[in-house]
Amino acid sequence: MARSVPQSRKITFTIIAWLVALLIFFPILWTFLTSFKTEGEAVAVPPHFLFFDWTSVNYEQVWDRSNYPLFFLNSVVISIGSTVLGLVVAIPAAWAMAFSPTKHTKDVLMWMLSTKMLPAVGVLVPIYLFLRNVGLLDTRIALVVIMMLINLPIIVWMLFTYFKEIPGDILEAARMDGATLGKEIVYILTPMAIPGIASTLLLNVILAWNEAFWTINLTASNAAPLTAFIASFSAPEGLFYAKLSAASTMAIAPILILGWFSQKQLVRGLTFGAVK
Repeated sequence: MARSVPQSRKITFTIIAWLVALLIFFPILWTFLTSFKTEGEAVAVPPHFLFFDWTSVNYEQVWDRSNYPLFFLNSVVISIGSTVLGLVVAIPAAWAMAFSPTKHTKDVLMWMLSTKMLPAVGVLVPIYLFLRNVGLLDTRIALVVIMMLINLPIIVWMLFTYFKEIPGDILEAARMDGATLGKEIVYILTPMAIPGIASTLLLNVILAWNEAFWTINLTASNAAPLTAFIASFSAPEGLFYAKLSAASTMAIAPILILGWFSQKQLVRGLTFGAVK
């Protein structure tokens, strides 16, 4: 029989969990509060937490100064486009490694994951020059492909984990009934793995939405997403913290809301198969 956890320990763990959660959430809260301050109050020492003159002038100036809808649309297209393209590539790859493994399957998976350890700055120059030469610099197509390639190892790993939980006998029965490889993946495997695919999609939309290095270095105005929108409020004469906070809040609010409503699905996707 499993031993019951003492009530005092439960309370202690709960308090620690809340403290950690508040510690993680505090920068977001502080950014939100700063966005409603004047520039003077934003840099005041000691800082003003709640008792200050609230103003929406920063949001008005940020909206008037930049084309926020275009930045938002670019973020949506790049995030969703790269994720969907990644799923199209990753689903067959994960199927092959889950249901037709070889002695090198684990090596391939580890090699794919090891590419995430590559410093992005190490390949920035050749990619920049290539995109410039083919006329794809500052385009959504280029960023969709790059975001897909960046997150492809994560997509394959997550789908591989989900597919391993599906009994192979079901696919064998489908083959005996005459299902082709394409039908097996589209009509049998994919519907059974919908929870895993949804979790993978949500996580990779968030990762693509938050990517800053590539978007800032490979865009100027046409394809710049919200991460570049935030960076545009860093001026040579200094940082305007209140306006920068307003821009940051406008950039993170959509994905924060998405993450909040899909948190159960995200947690399931990250922890699925962790405990056998």
